[in-house]
Amino acid sequence: MNVKRYFAPTAREALRALKEELGPEAIVLSNRAVEGGVEIVALPGDAVGALQAAAARAKDGRVASPDASSRPPQAAQARSVMQPAMPAAEDDFRVSLSDLAANVRQSQPAAMPRPAAQPVIRPFSPPRIETPEFLLASQAERAARARAAALPIEPQPPVGTAAGIADRNADRNADRNADRNADSGADNRVRELQDANARLMEELTGIRSMIERQLAGFAWGDTRRHAPARAAVMGELLEAGFSADSSRRLAEVIKDDATPGEGRTSVRKALDSLLRARTSDDDPIDRGGVYALVGPTGVGKTTTTAKLAARCVVRHGAGRVALITTDGYRIGAQEQLRIYGRILGVPVFAVRDGSELRQTLAGLRDKHMVLIDTMGMSQRDRMVPEQARMLADAGEVRRILLLNATCRGDTLDDVVRAYRGGDLAGCIFTKVDEAASLAPALDVAVRRKLDILFLTNGQRVPEDLHVPNRAYLLHRAMREQSAESPWHLDNDEAGMMLAAAGAGA
Repeated sequence: MNVKRYFAPTAREALRALKEELGPEAIVLSNRAVEGGVEIVALPGDAVGALQAAAARAKDGRVASPDASSRPPQAAQARSVMQPAMPAAEDDFRVSLSDLAANVRQSQPAAMPRPAAQPVIRPFSPPRIETPEFLLASQAERAARARAAALPIEPQPPVGTAAGIADRNADRNADRNADRNADSGADNRVRELQDANARLMEELTGIRSMIERQLAGFAWGDTRRHAPARAAVMGELLEAGFSADSSRRLAEVIKDDATPGEGRTSVRKALDSLLRARTSDDDPIDRGGVYALVGPTGVGKTTTTAKLAARCVVRHGAGRVALITTDGYRIGAQEQLRIYGRILGVPVFAVRDGSELRQTLAGLRDKHMVLIDTMGMSQRDRMVPEQARMLADAGEVRRILLLNATCRGDTLDDVVRAYRGGDLAGCIFTKVDEAASLAPALDVAVRRKLDILFLTNGQRVPEDLHVPNRAYLLHRAMREQSAESPWHLDNDEAGMMLAAAGAGA
């Protein structure tokens, strides 16, 4: 018996050496993993007949000894020939079981019974047993796959290929474009409706303004016919700088049959009753307390602080007064107040935030009056509420708002609206000597119900600080313009101003 052993590092190399020496019809008896590689035991293909004859003789008893120990190794190996092990290598090294079975049947005698089928055990890890039923099922599965592959299938681009990705992107883009077109169409319709509504509202607003102007003109003409003094005084109030609303309200007190002089006297009395001007017996200097002077930039807070401090020193002494400055932004602001403090003989403290202000005020509780000079800022500055909050958190601090008498009425109204609050003690009119009329300042003070505490009309300390005089305020507010002045209003122009003001409201 020509049994061959082949040893190689891998099963593939061992099978290649086996085929080169014994040919493709060689029979593999066993293969196993040994140290350093794989060992394969094989027989030539023509040795099958001799093995089958030896097996038949052993079955008929012609073999002398039945002892397994004396059985030749070839007889033990014959059983493995019936179902040779199929190595788990590549396809070109697999052994066809059907071909092997055909060779065995041809070499086996006719009277010899067919040996029972035994499972094939793979020696590789993990082991696997293949029975004839398993092989038949595998063949049926392969046949089904072959039939399915033979059916005509419409070619589709693979999922991962560039064509498949392009098709999917094209579908998505088409859906997205359709949705976008639908949305854009709806947006365009909504935009067109909004534009049409806006144009309609503009036309309606124009028509309303025109009707209001015509009605105001009719009313003004009727007023001129039935109450000429009321119309004349109302024009004078508009000319002086009072707002249209205040002018109408003040002119309502004039009787229809009054003369222009009587009408002015009636309006003066009505305006005097609405003024909230403090007298000398009730000013903040006599009451004392902690006051912070606030207002826009350039309104004269530092100079007015020095004027109030000087007046308080004259009445109560320098030891009862203290000055505090929070203006760290303007160059020289603190130094200017320190100079005033040295002249008056009062201490001056500089603080940077709310905590320092609280500590400083806590140490000045024995003072009759403490004046705080704050940093000037525009009424539209977002730090205005923060400044008011800092002063409110510092304790019982009252604010005094400084109003520039030279400003327009709408500007002053904007300032008061920004600095309003429950801790606002009143206002001080500054630069009164520079103003052509006090009507805008008085109009704002009356409408906002502000107490007028002092008037300043110059830079001298403390001479140019005055307690408000009602007669002086009313005279400066209702002073008529000369006929040659470009600001003089004719009767029709006053009516147009009232109509425009009513349309704007």
